[in-house]
Order: sequence, then C-alpha cells, then structure tokens
Amino acid sequence: MLLAIDIGNTSTTVGVFDGEKLIVSWRIASDIKRSEDEYGIVLKNLIKDSDLLSCVTEGIISSVVIQLTEKFQLALEKYLGIKAINVSHKINTGIEVLTDNPSEVGADRICNACAAAKLYKAPVIVVDFGTATSFDIVNSKKQFIGGVITAGMKIQAAALSEFTSKLPKLKIEAPKEAIGRNTIDAMLSGIVRGHAAMIDGLLEECQKELDEKAVIVATGGYSPIISKYMKREFDYINRDLTLIGLKLIYDLNTRKPSETKGLELQY
Repeated sequence: MLLAIDIGNTSTTVGVFDGEKLIVSWRIASDIKRSEDEYGIVLKNLIKDSDLLSCVTEGIISSVVIQLTEKFQLALEKYLGIKAINVSHKINTGIEVLTDNPSEVGADRICNACAAAKLYKAPVIVVDFGTATSFDIVNSKKQFIGGVITAGMKIQAAALSEFTSKLPKLKIEAPKEAIGRNTIDAMLSGIVRGHAAMIDGLLEECQKELDEKAVIVATGGYSPIISKYMKREFDYINRDLTLIGLKLIYDLNTRKPSETKGLELQY
C-alpha cells in the first residue's frame, strides 16, 4: 500500500491507497518545531490504529514547507522503513509545466494539475482552498500553464483580528446575509462572500485568456461554503485531489507505461 503525504503550511494531509482506492486519510498540524521522531511516532500510530502497519510499504511526499520535507522523509525511513519519493518538477509528473520558472511551482499545485488533467476534461481550473487560495490552470493540451495565488480565508480572518484591535477572532462559516448587522456577520460576509466574488471574477478573467470555457474543480475544506455564493458553482468538488495527484505521480515514476495506461482511481 502507498502512503501519500501532502505537507502544507498549516496542516498535513496523509492518505493510504490500496491499489487505486484511497481507503483512509488523516489531517495533522504542520509544525516546524516538531522533530522527525515526533512525526514518525504520530504516523506510525495512525497507521497502526487502522491495522495497516504491515501493509504500508511505499511512500510519496509533496511539500511546500522546506523545514518539514526532510523531517518527514527521515520519519518514514526510521519508523516505517519507507524511502519516499519527493514531488518536484524534476520527476515525471505526467504534465508539462510551462511556467516561467518551474522550480517555483509548489509540489501541491503540480499534484493538483496532474490529477485534474487525468480526471477531468481540459481545460480545467483547480481552485485550492488552503492557507492560500490558489488557481492551478491546465490548458486544452493538458499543460500546466500557471495560475493565481491569493490570501486564503484563514489568513484574511487572522489579519482582521490582528491588525484591528476591536475586531474579534472568528470561525469561518457561511454568513446568513450580505449585509452584516453585527461585527462578526459583517466580517464573515466580507471574507466568505468577498472571497466568492473574487473567485468569480478571476475565473472569468482566466477563461477569457484560455479563450474557452473550462471545467472548474474545487479542493480544500472551504469548498462547499464558497460554492453557495458563487455565480457559477464548481463543476466538481474533490477534497482528495492532491492525494490523488500524489498517487498518479507515484505510479508514473515506479510503474512501466503499460501498467499505468487506463488506470481509474476510485475517489
């Protein structure tokens, strides 16, 4: 079985694939202060609690946190006996990265583009709601041509609370009305409805540049909240898209071409 790990700025998503099926996943905090031993113990216990300890023998990692990449690699080797592949533009990702500087592209965005190109009709735009909200754009030739990166809703909420002394901290959730009749509702309307309006506008501009209508796919925990307030709802919401991309990239780098042709992932 394959252990797929997506290390983000705020949280790390871990999933186990049995063949082509994602059978279990977890989310843990991304903390650069933790040692490889701590991460190793956490991962081992999670896998052990699912009765998969003897089954997980392979690994792949995507990371946007340099300080954690090596820690997770060491943790997998020390506690699970796994040497994991690290995703970058230098390995076989199944897509051509046509940005000005491919080395700058986050591994999670490469995974999103890879999965989107495989699972959906191109052109396709992936909107990923993480610490940042990012757009990953695959053209009709299934080439990753770039995208958009903006502050995510958590960052917006934290910034409002930190830099304005009278505004409270809040949990991001759907506002009932556009006009907030108290401070919290006003903040939620600005963050959630404002984010939805921004995404609508950016999607329109991106599709103009693509010169054709794209399939719109959302991933990340806030996808269902945002979708309700958009003029055009997402065509698909796939919370496991990055993990699926990791699985696809692992297969591309470990299997013969004849073994990967026609594979259908279950998600």
